[in-house]
Amino acid sequence: MLRFVLHYGIHFLVPIAIGLLFFKKEKRVFVILVLLAGIVIDVDHLFANPIFDPNRCSIDFHPLHSYWAMGVYVALLLFKKTRIVGLALTIHILADLTDCWLIFLQAK
Repeated sequence: MLRFVLHYGIHFLVPIAIGLLFFKKEKRVFVILVLLAGIVIDVDHLFANPIFDPNRCSIDFHPLHSYWAMGVYVALLLFKKTRIVGLALTIHILADLTDCWLIFLQAK
């Protein structure tokens, strides 16, 4: 249950909190929607067999969760025009990384 709450909390609650806490009222809804849209990189799960495996670590298993892709996501943080998209994708990876750590701890 802790894994589920942390994983999906980071995917959905953290973007909302960041939007509410760090962005001006005029931009909040837009920023929150972009941050929540970071979930779109999970489209690469469709190419896995099985599509969903609750005990599989997504990090470096799926193409959009690879270390190369993560480097691109972090690089997007460096430029003002791509910063929010980079933040959305980085938050997504952090959620999945947290899930991987919890899978590892659960296996011990």
